[in-house]
Amino acid sequence: MFEKRDELLEKIEELITRKRYAELRDMLLPMEAADIASLCEDLDDKVPLVFRLLPKELAAEVFVELDSDEQELLISSFSNTELREVLDELYLDDTVDIVEEMPANVVKRILRHSDPEMRKSINEMLKYPEDSAGSIMTTEFVDLKETMTVEDALKRIRRTGPDKETINICYVIDEGRRLIGLLSIRTLLLAEEDDVIGEIMERNLIAVQTLDDQEEVARMLGKYDFLALPVVDKENRLVGIVTIDDAIDVLQEEVTEDIEKMAAMLPSDKPYLKTSTLETYKARIPWLLLLMISSTFTGQIISSFENALAAAAILTAYIPMLMDSGGNCGSQASATVIRGLSLGEIRFNDLIRVVWKEIRVAVVCGATLAAANFLKLMLIDRMLFGNVSMTAQVACVICATLVCTVMCAKLVGCILPLLAKRIGFDPAVMASPFITTIVDAISLLIYFRFASAVLGL
Repeated sequence: MFEKRDELLEKIEELITRKRYAELRDMLLPMEAADIASLCEDLDDKVPLVFRLLPKELAAEVFVELDSDEQELLISSFSNTELREVLDELYLDDTVDIVEEMPANVVKRILRHSDPEMRKSINEMLKYPEDSAGSIMTTEFVDLKETMTVEDALKRIRRTGPDKETINICYVIDEGRRLIGLLSIRTLLLAEEDDVIGEIMERNLIAVQTLDDQEEVARMLGKYDFLALPVVDKENRLVGIVTIDDAIDVLQEEVTEDIEKMAAMLPSDKPYLKTSTLETYKARIPWLLLLMISSTFTGQIISSFENALAAAAILTAYIPMLMDSGGNCGSQASATVIRGLSLGEIRFNDLIRVVWKEIRVAVVCGATLAAANFLKLMLIDRMLFGNVSMTAQVACVICATLVCTVMCAKLVGCILPLLAKRIGFDPAVMASPFITTIVDAISLLIYFRFASAVLGL
C-alpha cells in the first residue's frame, strides 16, 4: 500500500476530477479502513466526497482511523442525518475518544445527535481519569448468566452480538452484575446444547479495576495473551472490557511520550507534520533552556581549573572524549533501566541488584575503553603524530579518568530513573540529556583531580 500510495492518490484525484464515482467506490471497497484513512490525509477538502462513497460500516471504520482534524472536517460537512448514522455505527469507546479530542461546539453537536442511552454512557466514561482503565474500556460486551444453557447463550449471542465490539469472550455475571466467570466462544461451540454455563465457565479469571493505570492494563493483555480484559468497579461489578486494539493504542502513545521525554521534549499528541512551528518550539524550548543553564556549571568547573589547563594544555584536547564517553555510558544504562521499569521487569526494590550489575558492567567496559585508549594515545598520538606532550603520565590520567567516568555514568544512569519512579516522576525524564549534563560535570571534576594529583598541577 505504501509503495503504491502516490499512484493511488493520483488515481483517486483523476477519478474525482472526471466524476467517475462508481469506479472510485469499487477501487476503495477492497481496501482496509486504515489504508483509506491514510490516503485521506492527503486529499484535503475531497475527504467528505470520498467518505460518502463508502458503505456505512466501512465509513464508520474509516472515520475512527482518521486524525482529529479530518474527523472535525467531516463532522462539519455532515448533515444531522449523516452524523447520526455514523454515530450509530461507532463503538462506544471510539465515540468517547472522538468526543475527547473535538472542540466544544463539535462535542455539543455529537451529544445532541446521540441517542439518550449512548449520551448517558459517554458522560459516565468521561468521568474516569484520563489514563485509567475506565477511560479506554467499552461497555459493549456479551454478558451471560450461569443458569443459562449453552443453547440459551448462543441465542443471546446471535441476538446481541452484532452490536458488540467482540464476542470471542463472554462474561458471566450474577443478579447483581458481579463478575463470576468467563468462557470463550470456542468453549460454547464445542459444548453440548444442554450444558449449563455455570458448569463449563472459567472461574479463575483476571480482571482490572476502573481506576487502574491504562499502561498497566495494556501490559497485562500482553503478558497473558488475552484478547480482552474485564473491567470491574470496587464492588466487583462488571462495567466494561478493554480490548487488545485499545491496548496497542495505549502502548503506542506511551512509547511516543517516553521517546519525547528522553529527547528532552514536552509530549505532543499530534503527528509531527501536523504540529505547528510554534507548538514544536513550545515543546522543545523549556528543556533546552534548562539544559543550557545547567551546562554553565560545566563551564564553571573548567574555568576553576584554568591554571592546570595552562600548565598542561594537552589535557584540553581530551575533554570532549571523556564527556561524550560518560554521556554514552549513562544513556545506555538509563535506557535499559527505563525499559525494564516500563515492562514491569524492574522495581525500586531491585535497586541494589541493578547497581551491583551496572558496577560489574562498568568495570569491564571501563577497563576495555581505557586499554584501547591508552594504546591509541601512545601509538597514534605520540608516535605517529609526534605529540611529545603525550607522556605516559598524561595517558594514565586520561585513562584513569575514563574508567571512573564510566563507573559514575553507569551508576547515575541506573539510579536516577529508579529514584524518579520511586517519588512519582516519569523515569523517562531522567534520560539522556539530563543524565549527560550530570555526568559531564562529574567527569570534569574527576579529570582535574587526577591531573592535579598525578601531574602535580
